[in-house]
Amino acid sequence: MERGSSKHGPRVDEQMNQEVSGLVQGPGAGGSRVEESRQPEPAGEDQPEPKTVTAGALRSGNPQGMSSDDVEERSRLGRFITLSALPGDREALVANARNNDAPADIIAELERLPAETRYQTISEVWAALGHKNETIRW
Repeated sequence: MERGSSKHGPRVDEQMNQEVSGLVQGPGAGGSRVEESRQPEPAGEDQPEPKTVTAGALRSGNPQGMSSDDVEERSRLGRFITLSALPGDREALVANARNNDAPADIIAELERLPAETRYQTISEVWAALGHKNETIRW
């Protein structure tokens, strides 16, 4: 069974092709993918321009007792220690971090940990390295 379009001719096919070319080829091929009526209007004269909030001190939603830098650094430490290494001692944590291609500063920090202590969580490791964790509110 041969399938084909019998409802319109080549001229209509070409017109339909032009209508969707922006969706298929992207914005560089003849315009934006968004219809003009759907583009956001610029801010008014008496309104400030929207800005992206940068990471750091302006970031909100930090746990009580931690700065945004503390949160970022603890998260960075956690990226290089997988859950399979916990609970674990210093040697297990260092080996796991090396297997995960941790940078030298992370390895050096982990090597400062006491050898005989086993750590259950990244937060325990973070605290053993002398950093603050969030405080719990009751």
